[in-house]
Amino acid sequence: MWAAGCLASCCASCACAACQGVASGISRRSARIAYCGLFAMSLIVSWLLRDFAGPLLAKIPWINTFTDTPSPEWFATQAVLRVSLGNFLFFVAFAVLMIGVKDQREQRDAWHHGGWMVKLILWCITIILMFFLPNGLVNAYGSVSRFGSGLFLLIQVVILLDFTHNWNAAWVAKDEQFWYIALLCVSVGCYLASFVFSGFLFHWFTPSGEECELNTFVIAFTLILGVSFAIVSLHPQVNGSLLPAGVIAAYCTYLCYSALSSEPRDYECNGLHKHVNAVSKGTLGLGMLTTLLSVVYSAVRAGSSTTFLSPPSSPTAGGSKKALLSNNDVEGGDESESDDDTKPIRRGGRHSKEPRPVTYVYSFFHLIFALASMYSAMLLTGWGNANMAEKDIIDVGWPSVWVRIITQWITAALYVWSLVAPQLFPDRDFS
Repeated sequence: MWAAGCLASCCASCACAACQGVASGISRRSARIAYCGLFAMSLIVSWLLRDFAGPLLAKIPWINTFTDTPSPEWFATQAVLRVSLGNFLFFVAFAVLMIGVKDQREQRDAWHHGGWMVKLILWCITIILMFFLPNGLVNAYGSVSRFGSGLFLLIQVVILLDFTHNWNAAWVAKDEQFWYIALLCVSVGCYLASFVFSGFLFHWFTPSGEECELNTFVIAFTLILGVSFAIVSLHPQVNGSLLPAGVIAAYCTYLCYSALSSEPRDYECNGLHKHVNAVSKGTLGLGMLTTLLSVVYSAVRAGSSTTFLSPPSSPTAGGSKKALLSNNDVEGGDESESDDDTKPIRRGGRHSKEPRPVTYVYSFFHLIFALASMYSAMLLTGWGNANMAEKDIIDVGWPSVWVRIITQWITAALYVWSLVAPQLFPDRDFS
């Protein structure tokens, strides 16, 4: 219930931000929050339609084209996929429209930051039109969404790795004893949390009297990964740090729990199945809250210090080490984006030829939301399994289990690669 409450509060705040922007206009630096509000509203609509709109969809003749009416879960899955498809198309259209925007004086920059009443109307129309599409097209989108969701998870892993390395570099750069002690404390804390939580996983998912080879292997392998991260990062030739290793080890432990808790409710090795209602509601709220927060963070980080995400005319192009989105930028915007609607960008006059590069990649920003629309649909429908699209159940079933396990393995592989690649290819720049 706590997680569900946090989700409701967070979604309501984002949705209110979008509505306020529509009603009164928003500043340039608040545009990203308004887009998050639209995405939050799509989560709320999907959630409500999944749990309550099944009987209504069963009465729509072009959706219920079957001689034998399918189960209510099938219609719940259809509702979620149609909302997700509308949201996906909305953000993909903007992603395509914003390709190549490099200067804030371009007209498309104004389209990205303004016109919120029109955007809200277009968003609503797009969602409604999806309920007139044939089932075959929607089902095809559901199949494609599995791959899009995998790409979204991969992007999350890359951003997490970038975050941990930047976090470590920022504290080391202070070159003070306090921050070195803080690094050690956080690193040890992450490892302690990972090992202690792994003990709980053994207790929950390897009940006595049951042969649970898969669960035992997954938990044990997670512990091995955590120890391996520390060994590799502290190797003299790698010269890494314990903080990124600890954070990635803790994240892999979370993925392990997420995978095992997604096992079917009737699986004898799922020790939480006796409390499936409470666990599912908590997982629903936590899962959707995590999705919303990760999308917001990913969108805000779009165009950060990673070169391939920065437009050529941006301050980070050409190998600059300075991140485009510093803490000040996230909180209040940089100088180029501090001008709100009361101080519009001058498109004429003696300053009209001065370049004002954008501070993040607009197309990538919208692409993140498009992929997140696919991912949220998979969470709500058990990765497209109509039998799993039950009320108050999220991310349950063997597809969800293996998605989490594979994500853990990819996370581990990418982290180890980020450590050893500079040693294997010393002539290449991995910064």
